[in-house]
Amino acid sequence: QVQLVESGGGLVQPGGSLRLSCAASGRIFSIGAMGWYRQAPGKQRELVATITRGGTINRQDSVKGRFTISRDNANNTVYLLMNMLKPEDTAVYYCKALIAQTMSHMERDYWGQGTQVTVSS
Repeated sequence: QVQLVESGGGLVQPGGSLRLSCAASGRIFSIGAMGWYRQAPGKQRELVATITRGGTINRQDSVKGRFTISRDNANNTVYLLMNMLKPEDTAVYYCKALIAQTMSHMERDYWGQGTQVTVSS
């Protein structure tokens, strides 16, 4: 079994900061790309940022210059540092990781349960 557990969400005022963490645990042989997605009420889930095992980053244009994604490969953890938060960043944030459980398993996507981020005064 593989689990992704997110933490760090909450309520913050506009212009504030939050740091999300997502730790993968369980039967893991290898982890490829990890990333963060978000879903606001009434909207589709969208990509926020992804990072490969080698550190290549892809980010949505609206978060460039404000959000930073990073990962700790030794601890199977991915982070999202969110600065200068805006009300439109309000959403449930989900972690995703491409994981192979054993050498003979194909990689597949695993999702966390989501963490709420609310930006409001």
